[in-house]
Amino acid sequence: MMIRFHQFGSNEVLKSENLDVSQPDAGQVLVAVHAASVNPVDFKIRLGNYPSVKNDRLPYTLGRDISGVIEKCGAQSTRFKVGDAVFGIVDIHGGGYAQEAVLDQDAIALVPSGIDHIHAATVPLAGQTAWQGLFRYGQFEATQSVLIHGGSGGVGHFAIQFAKAKGARVLTTVSTANVSFARSLGADVVIDYQTQRFEDYASNLDMVFDLVGGETRERSWSVLKKGGVLVSTLTEPSQQEAKQFGVRALRYTVEADGDELAEIARLIASGQVKPHIQQIFPLQSAADALASVESGHTVGKIVLKVI
Repeated sequence: MMIRFHQFGSNEVLKSENLDVSQPDAGQVLVAVHAASVNPVDFKIRLGNYPSVKNDRLPYTLGRDISGVIEKCGAQSTRFKVGDAVFGIVDIHGGGYAQEAVLDQDAIALVPSGIDHIHAATVPLAGQTAWQGLFRYGQFEATQSVLIHGGSGGVGHFAIQFAKAKGARVLTTVSTANVSFARSLGADVVIDYQTQRFEDYASNLDMVFDLVGGETRERSWSVLKKGGVLVSTLTEPSQQEAKQFGVRALRYTVEADGDELAEIARLIASGQVKPHIQQIFPLQSAADALASVESGHTVGKIVLKVI
């Protein structure tokens, strides 16, 4: 069974279908999916609002990250073997909301010890988005400080934990309801954006990790030190404003990286990072899971249980 759609639209376009999954190419593996993560990119794709997925990709099976067990390896796939428990990012062709999925061997890692497939499935896309934003693009270091906007969401809750595991000073903005949760993740300063202005608590920062955009981003330039950086997963930041404030600014899209994912897995296995799950849905309730994420108030992650 898989959840896919033949035309863009609201959740009504989603269909449960029974089809055979294509066999893995030389450098790929076929995985029996135990759990799949639900991400904001999924409803953007479903709506037709994601540039890399247009009509020529239809019909399309949703799902960008999974956890499961390898059933078959391609002829040149030598990094893993049949029976390995793995997790990773599915390429832009999608396919995670299914009982089987094909992934590139370079996009997966062994599931970290101490967690199940449900928790492992939450990590690849959101975890690597957080990791790459901080360390690859933000070039963030242990002695630095960062303000993470949207610290209670899927990417944000990983970003707080990664930065703290690095030994850095972490500030974050969350809603009133999520203040205690953000504190439990280790954030040094938790700012309730509904009752507080982050400018009153943040200044001279090395980095702003923008997961919110809009007015929040516009107000963030002033809290950066000269030479600091604003990194966003959303629209391209203004280079004119960045120059005005003497900082760097950039937008990025996550890339699958199995070696990087293995590094994240080690942090999870050591107990320094813990995925947080808000709710688990069965695969056939993917529409309800998507609606929950689309509401914009997810704490941690939403997961589909496949097996």
